Amino acid sequence: MPKILVIEDVPDNAEFARRVLTSRGYEMCHAPDAETGLQMAQDERPDLILLDLGLPDADGQTLAGWLRGLPEIEHTPIVVFTAWPEETAREMVRAYGCDGYIHKPVSVAKLSQQVADFLQAKPA
Repeated sequence: MPKILVIEDVPDNAEFARRVLTSRGYEMCHAPDAETGLQMAQDERPDLILLDLGLPDADGQTLAGWLRGLPEIEHTPIVVFTAWPEETAREMVRAYGCDGYIHKPVSVAKLSQQVADFLQAKPA
């Protein structure tokens, strides 16, 4: 069962992701801030990371850079999970080595499909 790390500080957004992902058979772990997210990425070695850009202790862009510097997750897809304008999200994806973005708010079906698509595209 693929493991998804959701780094999200808004409890309602994290709970929505948890409900959607676990109902689709994914294992989910949650980090409410950048520091916890960095540690969990190292400890849990997720198959995919959903990363909010607006975190309380460090911005998502900085965290994406830190995550990309960890050899143990260098091939793990990092997907921006944000309500920021789509053009800003696209720019963050390019600038910080992320693999794509999911724009909030998102429907149950769309989140499930996008996560599945990103996992299928993950390098072996």
